[in-house]
Parts: sequence; C-alpha cells; structure tokens
Amino acid sequence: MDLTIVIVNWKTKDYLRACLESIRAHPPAGEFEIIVVDNGSADGSAAMVRESFSGVTLIENAENLGYAEGNNQGMRESRGEYILLLNPDTEVKPGALDALLKFARAHPDAAAVGCRLMGTDGKVQRSCRSFPYPLGVLFEYTRLSRVFPGSRLFGSYRMTYFDYAHEAEVDQPMGSCLLISRRAVEDVGMFDKDFPIFFNDVDWCYRAKQTGWKVYFTPDAEVVHHGAAGTRQAKPEMVAESHRALRKFYEKHYRRRLPGPVYRLVMLSISINSFFASRLKSIGR
Repeated sequence: MDLTIVIVNWKTKDYLRACLESIRAHPPAGEFEIIVVDNGSADGSAAMVRESFSGVTLIENAENLGYAEGNNQGMRESRGEYILLLNPDTEVKPGALDALLKFARAHPDAAAVGCRLMGTDGKVQRSCRSFPYPLGVLFEYTRLSRVFPGSRLFGSYRMTYFDYAHEAEVDQPMGSCLLISRRAVEDVGMFDKDFPIFFNDVDWCYRAKQTGWKVYFTPDAEVVHHGAAGTRQAKPEMVAESHRALRKFYEKHYRRRLPGPVYRLVMLSISINSFFASRLKSIGR
C-alpha cells in the first residue's frame, strides 16, 4: 500500500467530516487507507465516521489519550509505505497527496515532509520552525523576532524570514500535515507519549535528524488549515501545556548539552512567559 492517512480527532466532528470529504474528493492515485483515531469525543464524531465513511478504519478510545498516543495507535495499524499525519481541521487540495508522495520518493533520505498550509483567508501560514535553540527562544520571548522579522538571527525560531515558495530542508514543519516514511518510523521510533499534545512532532523530527535523516518542506502540496480546532476548546490550559512541553523538550535534549547558566536562564524565561501568557488568556486577551 502506498499511503496511510492517520487522523487523530477530539470533538471536531464538523471539521473531521470536511477533512474526510476533501480526501474523498481528491484522493491519491495509488492505493491508500484512512485511519481515524477518536479520542473519546462526545460530539458524535465516531458515529459520523461509521455512518458516512464506511471505508475508513475507526479506532475509538474511551478517553482522550492525547495526540501523540493517538498517532501511535494509527501508525501501529497502518500498512502504507508512507504515513500522513493529518489534523482533522484540514482539507486537502487537488493533487496535494500525490505531490507529497512524489517529493518523498524523490528524496529517500527524508524522514518527514511538510506541505504549504493555507488559511481559510487564502494566505500562507508560517508553518516551519527551527528547533527551539536557546537564542531563538530568548529572541522570541523578548519580542526581538517581531522587531526584526526578516533577520535570520532574531527570527530564527519561527523562521519569520522563510520563503514558502521554495522547497527546503527544515527542522520541523508543523505536524498538522506531515508525511513520514515507514522506514524512518522503524528507525526512529514512534511519538514520545511524554509529549501528549505539543512538541511530540518536534521531538520526533529532532530524533530523526539526530539519527541522520532529513526533514523537508515542499510548496508543491497545499492543504487548507483552519487551525487549533481542538486545542482552542481547552484554553488557557493549552497555553500552560505548550510551555510544559517546551520545558520537557529542554530537559530531554538540552540539559546535558548546554552550560548550566544558559540552561537555567532558558528554563526561567519559559516559566515567566508561561505565567504571563496564561494570565492574558485567562482574562480573555
């Protein structure tokens, strides 16, 4: 089988329906399968899949096991040479799936390939970032990245200078639509469940590149991305969770690589930013 599409869903029935309909309207040329992992939704998502998309494999969890474990469940059941991790709040455009597969096959060193994400307003979403190296994180939290968005130094974390019109090797494309190689999964492993919601894709791409694989972005495949359909239902908790995941990433990958003062400074800046971000979200700003 050429492709397995894994969609992890949590209470986004209407988005999920539109996503599945877009795949049905614009399928890849080769043999493929779709696996939907429903994380204990109470909005009728699972029933909708059973009734309207009989060819889809449905995994129903009694509770929300998180995005990482949901994808792991789907990958364990997958049969495709390539696995597309696709968020339910996306809609594939004509030719997108074939373009991703074509690019991946032309780059056998690719562990993962990200596509060009388009907002519903027709604008390109900034979906590629570098790994959260200390300087990049500090420039982001001090807002210097916003003052100098065209700078490769100050805008290094969110890659505010990046040109989404050209293919490139990158660190971490957004996991909303990420094509990964089965060979890479067998080599790198699955998602780390210690990152249940955020940074699981970042951690996986980091491990892949540490293992010698490459990660790419291609503009040849376009996917509409509504954005944060699931996580916006649990704010400000998700703000705190994203910062917790970043701290966990540092503990896992950088604790023994960075000088002690640098490590402590970054961890402190993450905690301070998390506090103020959560406060702003909690008062509706």
